[in-house]
Amino acid sequence: MKTMVSVVVPFYNEEANVPLLAAKIDAVFAGLADYDYECLFVNDGSTDGTRAELDALAGADARIRAVHLAANRGQSAALVAGIRRARGAYIFILDGDLQNDPCDFPKMLALLQEFDCVCGYRAHRQDSWVRRMSSRIANRTRALFVPTGTRDAGCGSKGFRRACAPHIVAFNGAHRFLDSVLVNAGFTVTECPVTHHPRQHGVSKYGIHNRLWRGLYDLIGVRWLCKRYVTFEVEGEDGHG
Repeated sequence: MKTMVSVVVPFYNEEANVPLLAAKIDAVFAGLADYDYECLFVNDGSTDGTRAELDALAGADARIRAVHLAANRGQSAALVAGIRRARGAYIFILDGDLQNDPCDFPKMLALLQEFDCVCGYRAHRQDSWVRRMSSRIANRTRALFVPTGTRDAGCGSKGFRRACAPHIVAFNGAHRFLDSVLVNAGFTVTECPVTHHPRQHGVSKYGIHNRLWRGLYDLIGVRWLCKRYVTFEVEGEDGHG
């Protein structure tokens, strides 16, 4: 029996990227004989044709599940909505702008045989110097408050075992601190270099205001959460509490 992998992708006004990313994911799994997959494509209240694109794909392919949020709630909310509906033994998350590439899934799956979570880092990042610099400052500051050993919190390409899912706390900005929360819960986390592409379609939803400054503000809450987080084990059950 093939092992199921869930791929969760949030979309906000990315109609041109939806079918392209679906085709890329399908091509990757066509070469993975031991795995089957499902896609949870989450529409975060888009105002363009994203909803129609997702519904068309879901209607044509049972492996694609369209999830529609009633209103725009942000990337973290869309990701958590998809993760909570995932059925796979492994769960991968990607951004919906085609800058992340599912071609890295095979090596991430190999690492997940040993680790609970794999976080990608953009070794050759294809972004403007402003975005690269703001991320560098945020990552270095983050390491002082909630060190986890990973270097690129903003990279959207991550994979983890299903057991990690209940420990991903739903808050605005959670996708940038997923590794911190999981390490704090006792899971093992590693990283690997991943492919990164320049944006070809659509418009970025992030700038210095909502990426750098909000991320620094979030550090206060995440540091508090890590200090107060409770884990436990129930006798006769495997896994983390």
